[in-house]
Amino acid sequence: MWILQSAKPPHDSFTFRLTPGAIKTVGRAPRADFIMDAPLVSRIHCRLTATDANVEVVDLKSTNGTFVNDKRVEKATLSVGDRLRVGRVELTINMANS
Repeated sequence: MWILQSAKPPHDSFTFRLTPGAIKTVGRAPRADFIMDAPLVSRIHCRLTATDANVEVVDLKSTNGTFVNDKRVEKATLSVGDRLRVGRVELTINMANS
């Protein structure tokens, strides 16, 4: 299982869990799978797809962009230790201990 967790204030703490095979959207809208009510987050901001080996993120034409390790991306593959920034919230990617 993959864990995406925000690191520190001033924003609310977010923790999202993804099992391999999961496809989830991130955004402010109630219809998003992972709701992130935070500054600069679009209604439906990005999509996360989990496999056993990694997590893929695809920006869904968000206004303020999706960033991986401080680089703006349209699509990227995330591994343990990578940082995903959505709006002003930075999430660190980790694997749950088995």
